[in-house]
Amino acid sequence: MIIQLKNNVSREKAAALASESNAFHISNEYQVLITGSGIKELPNCLEGFAEKTWVFANDMQLASKAYQADKRSVKFGNVTIGGTTNQTVLIGGPCSVESEEQIRSSAELLVNLGLSTLRGGCYKPRTSPYSFQGLGLEGLKLLAKMREEFGLNVITEARDATHIDEIIEYTDIIQVGAKAMYDQGILRACSKTNKPVLIKRGFGTTLQEFVQAAEFVLSGGNENVVLCERGIRTFETGTRFTLDLCGVAWLQEYTNLPIILDPSHAIGYAYGVPSLAKACVAMGIDGLLIETHPNPKVALSDASQQLNYLQFEQLYRDLQKVAESVGYKMV
Repeated sequence: MIIQLKNNVSREKAAALASESNAFHISNEYQVLITGSGIKELPNCLEGFAEKTWVFANDMQLASKAYQADKRSVKFGNVTIGGTTNQTVLIGGPCSVESEEQIRSSAELLVNLGLSTLRGGCYKPRTSPYSFQGLGLEGLKLLAKMREEFGLNVITEARDATHIDEIIEYTDIIQVGAKAMYDQGILRACSKTNKPVLIKRGFGTTLQEFVQAAEFVLSGGNENVVLCERGIRTFETGTRFTLDLCGVAWLQEYTNLPIILDPSHAIGYAYGVPSLAKACVAMGIDGLLIETHPNPKVALSDASQQLNYLQFEQLYRDLQKVAESVGYKMV
């Protein structure tokens, strides 16, 4: 249950009521309390203080359109994602930050195309301990350097809670990866900042579990949450994962969160990324994550799925036409 308190209830009183009713307290435009979805009647201690209540069948509450019908608007630096903007933000860059020369070339590519947001992994959650694990803090500093030089927003992934403070400090958008989606240390740390948080769907995760991960961040007071569909594991072995566009349609129907898609990780092979990306944009989505590398054959991680720069440029031109056909603009 979500309880919006009356305007005359102070923040201090709301906090006391939250403690008494064992509820989350969010203080923004209104004083809001959140209890578990199993509670269907207003707690006695809140009688006389509630202005409005919402009752839910499950713990998809703050992210639900039943609570807030309009899509949330999230600022990525000087770019707005979601809301009523009808913009699809194209986020590009390599899977991993490998060197200053490599990440600088990616930054130059984006700037030349008029794009705003650079991705690059610094802490890599690899399946094998023998695979490249990322440059860590050195990579974060390289991303921050590209932001300073080129005016780009930068996004990178948190592998676990041990370095979340570094990622919050050095980046503009915090990415919670598929393997870290259940890490409550990361989610709770993200809830204490106002920086945008992009949460990737776990590859064995239901849609409800996916949205409930977002609820951890929202309930802590950070309203800047974006969902990212990146493919789920099915019986199919010909592709890396299966991009769940049915799930995207469900999220668009029932949640108020902006949605980004990652076709690079979904198929796992560069040949299929352009077609999938076009299908995603045709759905009127809010953003795309596309991996691109100056020489994919020598990439230290996920070499098979990264586009080279010529392929990325051509895809961007093609996507502009698709976006225009559905009333959107690529930025």
